[in-house]
Amino acid sequence: MSQTLSVTLDVVVPALNAAPTLAAALRALDEGRRCGLVGEVLAVDGGSRDGTRAVAQEGGARVLESPPGRGLQLVAGAAAATSPWILFLHADTVLEAGWAVAVREFMAAPGSEDRAAVFRFTLDDADPRARRIERLARWRGRALALPYGDQGLLISRGLYDALGGFRPLPLMEDVDFVRRVGRRGLVELDVAALTSAARYRAGGWWLRPLRNLAILLLYFLGLSPETLKRLYG
Repeated sequence: MSQTLSVTLDVVVPALNAAPTLAAALRALDEGRRCGLVGEVLAVDGGSRDGTRAVAQEGGARVLESPPGRGLQLVAGAAAATSPWILFLHADTVLEAGWAVAVREFMAAPGSEDRAAVFRFTLDDADPRARRIERLARWRGRALALPYGDQGLLISRGLYDALGGFRPLPLMEDVDFVRRVGRRGLVELDVAALTSAARYRAGGWWLRPLRNLAILLLYFLGLSPETLKRLYG
């Protein structure tokens, strides 16, 4: 692939006490830097008390400060991004090798400015229960057109602004936004987004997915994100 491609993409990574996982996530982005795809990586810190900011700087990211809350951090990162495309990525998600080629092909496809792309949800654990979580994520994406936030979100600046961007919600900011993108506007790229399974190991391979589905159902029933945040903990 040519090394002289023009910069077209900024990456926004909201982070909070993410030092153990952030370095690997940023290293994976080097692939996009080397081919000229990625311009700036913006790590938006929500008040970390570990070494998150230092890890971000060592990984080549520009660190922004934000009040805690992923919705607020995404809003701040998007406001600072200047490239015509934005990739939103969680701090514990590592993109599979070859992701830059897939992203470039998506962005070059006709009509891509009116669509958004996500990656394939994968957990970094060999436990068979992790495969069940991945199947559940695929079902959620196909049946409900609601991909996980862990799958990243690639979107043109024009479409992001036209849809009103992320809202500064304490929870469900990803669901709120992809609902505005709509089923016809979402494309899943055949590239894995390898996400830490630590939350499932700590919260329970059965209990955490059930709790997540319960929170999603309550959201659709009309409970406010503020109320859901208190329930979610």
